Amino acid sequence: MWPSLHKPVAHAHLRLLLSASACSGPLHFGNTSAVAAAVTTRGPSPSRGVATTAMPSPSSSPPPPGEETTAAAASPAGGFRLTEPSFLESLMPKKEIGVDRFLAAHPEYDGRGALIAIFDSGVDPAAAGLQTTSDGKPKILDVIDCTGSGDVDTSKVVKADADGAIVGASGARLVVNSSWKNPSQEWHVGCKLIYELFTDTLTSRLKKERKKKWDEENQEAISDALKQLNEFEKKHTKPDDAALKKAHEDLQSRLDYLRKQAEGYDDKGPVIDIVAWHDGDVWRVAVDTQTLEGNNNGGKLADFVPLTDYRLERKYAIFSKLDACSFVANIYDDGNLVSIVTDCSPHATHVAGIAAAFHPDEPLLNGVAPGAQLISCKIGDTRLGSMETGTGLVRALIAAVEHKCDLINMSYGEPTLLPDYGRFIDLSNEVVNKHRIIFISSAGNNGPALNTVGAPGGTSTSIIGVGAYVSPAMAAGAHCVVQPPVEGMEYTWSSRGPTADGDLGVSISAPGGAVAPVPTWTLQSRMLMNGTSMASPSACGGVALLVSGMKAEGIPLSPYSVRKAIENTAASISHAPEEKLTTGNGLLQVDRAFEYAQQAKKLPLVSYRISINKMGKSIPKLRGIYLRGSNACHQSSEWTVQLDPKFHEDASNLEQLVPFEECLQLHSTDTSVVQIPEYILVTNNGRSFNIVVNPANISSGLHYYEVYGIDYKAPWRGPIFRVPITVIKPITLLGEPPLLSIPNLSFRSGHIERRFVDVPFGASWAEVTMRTSAFDTPRRFFLDTVQICPLKRPIKWEAVVTFSSPSSKNFSFPVEGGLTLELSIAQFWSSGIASHEPTCVDFEIVFHGICIDQKVIALDGSESPLRIVARSLLASETLAPVATLNKIKTPYRPVESNLSSLPTDRDRLPSGKQIIALTLTYKFKLEDGAEVKPHVPLLNNRIYDNKFESQFYRISDSNKRVYSSGDVYPSYVKLSKGEYTLQLYIRHENVQFLEKLKQLVLFVERKLDKKDVIPLSFYSEPDGPIVGSGTFKSTVLVPGEPEAFYVGPPSREQLPKNAPPGAVLVGSITYGTVSTFNKKDGQKQHDPVSYRISYIIPPSKVNDDKDKSVSVGTKTISEQLVEEVRDTKIKFLSRLKQETEEDKSAWSELVASLKSEYPKYTPLLAKILECVLQKATYDDKIGHEKEVIAAADEVVDSIDKEELAKYLSLNSDPEDEEAQKFKKKMEETRDQLADALYQKGLALAEIESLKSDESIEASAKDIFEENYKELIKWVDAKSAKYGTLTVLRERRCGRPGTALKVLNDLIQNESEPKKKLYDLKIQLIEEMGWSHVSTYEKQWMQVRFPPTLPPF
Repeated sequence: MWPSLHKPVAHAHLRLLLSASACSGPLHFGNTSAVAAAVTTRGPSPSRGVATTAMPSPSSSPPPPGEETTAAAASPAGGFRLTEPSFLESLMPKKEIGVDRFLAAHPEYDGRGALIAIFDSGVDPAAAGLQTTSDGKPKILDVIDCTGSGDVDTSKVVKADADGAIVGASGARLVVNSSWKNPSQEWHVGCKLIYELFTDTLTSRLKKERKKKWDEENQEAISDALKQLNEFEKKHTKPDDAALKKAHEDLQSRLDYLRKQAEGYDDKGPVIDIVAWHDGDVWRVAVDTQTLEGNNNGGKLADFVPLTDYRLERKYAIFSKLDACSFVANIYDDGNLVSIVTDCSPHATHVAGIAAAFHPDEPLLNGVAPGAQLISCKIGDTRLGSMETGTGLVRALIAAVEHKCDLINMSYGEPTLLPDYGRFIDLSNEVVNKHRIIFISSAGNNGPALNTVGAPGGTSTSIIGVGAYVSPAMAAGAHCVVQPPVEGMEYTWSSRGPTADGDLGVSISAPGGAVAPVPTWTLQSRMLMNGTSMASPSACGGVALLVSGMKAEGIPLSPYSVRKAIENTAASISHAPEEKLTTGNGLLQVDRAFEYAQQAKKLPLVSYRISINKMGKSIPKLRGIYLRGSNACHQSSEWTVQLDPKFHEDASNLEQLVPFEECLQLHSTDTSVVQIPEYILVTNNGRSFNIVVNPANISSGLHYYEVYGIDYKAPWRGPIFRVPITVIKPITLLGEPPLLSIPNLSFRSGHIERRFVDVPFGASWAEVTMRTSAFDTPRRFFLDTVQICPLKRPIKWEAVVTFSSPSSKNFSFPVEGGLTLELSIAQFWSSGIASHEPTCVDFEIVFHGICIDQKVIALDGSESPLRIVARSLLASETLAPVATLNKIKTPYRPVESNLSSLPTDRDRLPSGKQIIALTLTYKFKLEDGAEVKPHVPLLNNRIYDNKFESQFYRISDSNKRVYSSGDVYPSYVKLSKGEYTLQLYIRHENVQFLEKLKQLVLFVERKLDKKDVIPLSFYSEPDGPIVGSGTFKSTVLVPGEPEAFYVGPPSREQLPKNAPPGAVLVGSITYGTVSTFNKKDGQKQHDPVSYRISYIIPPSKVNDDKDKSVSVGTKTISEQLVEEVRDTKIKFLSRLKQETEEDKSAWSELVASLKSEYPKYTPLLAKILECVLQKATYDDKIGHEKEVIAAADEVVDSIDKEELAKYLSLNSDPEDEEAQKFKKKMEETRDQLADALYQKGLALAEIESLKSDESIEASAKDIFEENYKELIKWVDAKSAKYGTLTVLRERRCGRPGTALKVLNDLIQNESEPKKKLYDLKIQLIEEMGWSHVSTYEKQWMQVRFPPTLPPF
């Protein structure tokens, strides 16, 4: 997903805040209202300050006569003016790509017969324009959640009672509709927190509406409580009586509780029950949403119209009128799994609308191919905010093949460290090459710098990558700019090529903005969004028109021939050769592409695959020639190009492969730089030829060339293959420090300036000053820098800067010495568009650097400091090191690993292989609350460039409560003290690969609290950390002269508590300071370059007590033996089971024997009480509680309470070992007494609750009170261990408010409160009549104590 942190970006100016992490997501920028000029980000890329404005070249087909005047009219001032029809057309741009001309000639080729798979965030089947096609067929044939985020475990099977009711998975009683057919009478039940199905936006809206209602009810309850308190105080002005004081305290506690509830309200949402059954023909699903509907008696299970798999009946439902969110259901694994499919953002519905919406009443708002049909493959995971997952991507490909789709549109992506690599890419190649599906994807929104195309759209050979174009009509209509540009252009933010291996990156361009349908839950029918996310479905819709026409006319359909048709007929947007890196081969022209396809229908269905390597090097294999550096640009280089024809996998050897032969004439766009042979003859086995590139005499900057082959027998075919050649010749800087000054740059809307600099060796950061002048209205700029490093994502720094008035701004950012740096300065395409004043910019960049002999500092856990040598190679620099350790990473191995073959068809690859899942279980414990994040070094931070398709994880506790889940980009989560389980889910069809991961190391990274962050010290002496002398603060580095110093390890006192040996403290270290322009208040600011520093936690201190001799006391060996035998018998007693009557009888006999042998021995009687408590009770609960009381009484009677009290009142001598042992024994006896009294009190309270009020004797109530009073003599009865009895006592005394206060304190003080405490809390709340609070707490019970862990 991009460019934000996995979520669509609402406003472009947020890009600076969101782009720090190169993560993935839907490729668009959206806004719910008419978007002003400032919405977009990033744009066209002229090489040397050429403003790029464009429209299709004159070679494109002209519009029919007279249509120019209907599109737009010229105002008297010569500006651009829309008419009403052209305004509507601009909201859904189609003329730009020739759709109007194509449909005028072929009105029935409007997408009919074409099926598009939308790989996105999930399409809403209820959205406007997505119900039927132009010829009356269903628009959406299937809706699938490929991520599993809506999966519900329905493996639990129940049967209805005599009244036709079942107990749902939530515990609710559900009445089944008697008309539903269910021959087996078996009902599969599951439940789901509904917010887990909703987007954050929808959840936020519902929370506000629900809280408003809840606040009204809570305020009413507060008023009642306050009224009761005021009446009591009025009646009892001076309550001296203890009972009255307690009654007053109870009323006050009620009021306080309600007020605290209002402050701490956190709505986790209602729980919906899902019921599945087989009606004899198909599986059916019904949903109970009563908790969502509230008190209006709606949402009952029996009133729900059952759904089945969407593909069978194409029906959907709405949860409630409140949310207006539609959903569909799919059933898997014989009813054991139900998928509730909702969308995770409006993105997919918008994309689908651009491609194929049909509005019979508003045809100008139709999508590009209104006759096309769709399937929705949700790859954005709701659990992750809409980020795609490997599981979702692979399942989507499986679905596309299963449905025999013609096209795939995917408006998702992210940067990659290896182009054209990874499991998804491998499977996509199979989908295109074997199953002949045309795959179209967005190029990315990370422009205007070069090398910003992302995976998969911009980096994959078999996928058509699309850039985003904006026309004057779009600017005037959809974007509502005051004065649109004279000509069209690529959006500033559209990603640019080339790829790291030299491929073009962008295949074609298409309109990158539209007002299109959005889901019903947004409470609007359509919305403006813009991005390459919108350009991709525009192109996909255009290709669907081609598919429609080719099918209708019997033209063989192939991704190879279609791609050739659209690329060779695209209209040039700019005539500057280097602009192909921005626009690709040009703006799609559907009509011309179809004419090409008609003419080429008898040609072989073949695609040429290019593999290039430099002479003398066998690796890496490249897809283009990319020279980026001063050394490469000052001499000739020779390259070998291997040209391999690629046929579809079902091609006939004898009929297609053997006779294939093409004689191609080779062309170079500039023979003075690129020399090639004149002709080659290509057969099925391929052919190689050499290219010589000599850039020695070209000027500095960006240059783009192509070598292409033309069929000399049929030159109309255009290029049969292309070899892209990109040459970037950087400027070499001189001076101390090296400086580049660019004065008097002139910018207008959409203008881009690029400079390429050979970053000097020794540079580690750059400081930039940007001054603007001579303009009237505010101006917005993008500043981008990019460096390319092998096997690494592009090193990118970016900033979005707005100048409200002429001024200067300063920036600093890290750089890599020895690598070419692109500096891109772009004025937004829509910034200052109505002004006649250009922006004058003076730009200066200065390079600084401190070279360190070791970039990664690893302290080994010893007391020894580490020596560091620093140099400055460029100019004098201040060396002022600062280092802190602020995180601790603890390694874990799995405690359990489980391999399983996934049971459903959605996990069976087109090859027939079933995907296998490896589930790894890790356990970790937190001694204190902390923010933690899992980290899997092997897998994290790679989606597309990864050979494994999933790395989903979740963190839960022993109650199955899930606290966090994630995938490729783990995130921090706040956890309380306690024990946790982390499960990691990895998928692949090769079991051997998974076997190698069974002991996969995972780190749990924990942030240290601010008070625990460890600053490290620096020294000029090796013994400094021990003797405390020779502190090193700062010095001035003279160019070329080394300086050495030491970084000391943290002291033992600084180490975090409970840090296990082998854990690693990690942090950062910086060395330099920025120059004076960025200083504030006279303080030094450290340079923007930080390096990793770590410290291994050493082995723990040896326990000194181990060497102390153990006192044997004064007991004889015979006495010690007797005690050992006694204690062994007592331990044996606790191990005996009491499951059968025979077991119970044997246990009772042993108890009687031990009591006789050791009469009134308290530890024995305490163990008997413990065993009684552990007995299973089924029928005679009162009898069991009486047995507990009897056992507790025996413990109490065995203790001399007067002697115990007397001893505990005395202080023992801490130096007397025997006295300390006796003290410990007496404290154990006190605890045994208190525990017996506590358990007796619980048993008495339980008997009272089981009997009717009339049957409880007054003496029994007195016994409870006497027992409680005895307990409080020995312990704090409100403590965590005994507080439950205090709660019950307050409750039985008619003081539920006080009981609730004590109970709340108990819950807050426990790290993992037991379920029974929350059950008791709900009972107290219901006794006080607070139904709104009770409902709230019951919903939280589903969060704290879910019945099962959710499926992956």
